[in-house]
Amino acid sequence: MTKLLASPLSSLLLAVAFISVITVVRSCSPTDQTALNAFKSSLSEPNLGIFNTWSENTDCCKGWYGISCDPDTGRVTDISLRGESEDAIFQKAGRSGYMSGSIDPAVCDLTALTSFVLADWKGISGEIPPCVTSLASLRILDLAGNRITGEIPTDIGKLTKLGVLNLAENRMSGEIPSSLTSLSELKHLELTENGISGEIPADFGSLKMLSRALLGRNELTGSLPESMSGMDRLADLDLSRNHIEGPIPEWVGNMKVLSLLNLDCNSLTGTIPGSLLSNSGYGVLNLSRNALEGSIPDVFGSTTYFVALDLSHNNLAGRIPDSLSSAKFVGHLDISNNKLCGPIPTGSPFDHLEATSFSANECLCGGPLMKAC
Repeated sequence: MTKLLASPLSSLLLAVAFISVITVVRSCSPTDQTALNAFKSSLSEPNLGIFNTWSENTDCCKGWYGISCDPDTGRVTDISLRGESEDAIFQKAGRSGYMSGSIDPAVCDLTALTSFVLADWKGISGEIPPCVTSLASLRILDLAGNRITGEIPTDIGKLTKLGVLNLAENRMSGEIPSSLTSLSELKHLELTENGISGEIPADFGSLKMLSRALLGRNELTGSLPESMSGMDRLADLDLSRNHIEGPIPEWVGNMKVLSLLNLDCNSLTGTIPGSLLSNSGYGVLNLSRNALEGSIPDVFGSTTYFVALDLSHNNLAGRIPDSLSSAKFVGHLDISNNKLCGPIPTGSPFDHLEATSFSANECLCGGPLMKAC
């Protein structure tokens, strides 16, 4: 049988064809480019020229500001548009960004999207398109710092790969949807400064990967669900300025890695669990402006370490525990506006605190108060 040898010309044609295929694969998907153009048309950014590179005559995977693509498929994988950035376009303008408009549902046609960041533009309004929950590859959804209204999409739990959900500093309302607790990969949840109401879902503790839950400045009610006691990765919990009520459960002080706990400006009652103050892992503990009563537990020791401890504006009575002097470190302490009595202990941390840390108590004396006992 005669072998057919490839001629130089046929080899060249094959190489050209191969390069052409690669070029086609790596150029922006026409569907994605159409979706991005529709997305852009619903937004207005007048100051920085963010969208100047988004030309219909150019490849969206090559030079479009804030857009990244999969080099093998040409599909758009990332939209990263932040109104506060150290990027050169912001440095040159010497200002942060402002963008108005709304999020066009066409963004849901970007079915390979893994990261959708449209944050800190201050003026983007309207609701989150419900179809966002169809973006099965989405890992980051960050729409913080805008004027977005409406509710968290009911089916948010469909985003099974989601690791970051940040909707802070908007004007959102409604309750935390029950499906949110099925986001098994969620590590960062931030809903701060909205109008979100209702109770924290009873199965919130199902979010086993969650390390940050920042839910402050909302209208949340009810108590801390017991399921949270098993959240072994939770390091930061902020529920400040809500309407959380009832006693602080003892298990809160036994959470393994919790280092920041903000429960200030709620309606908490009962006594302070000793486990909260004896836990050596806390850096920041703020229980101020509640209705806590009883005495401050005398449980401080050589491993106690607080960058900030705020127990002010409660109904705490009795003496300041002498054991607080044995704490390894207490940076900021505020126990003002309570019903505490007796002499302020001497030594650290009391020797570097000002009178405001102790003011408006019934009968505290000594120390920086300059009041004889």
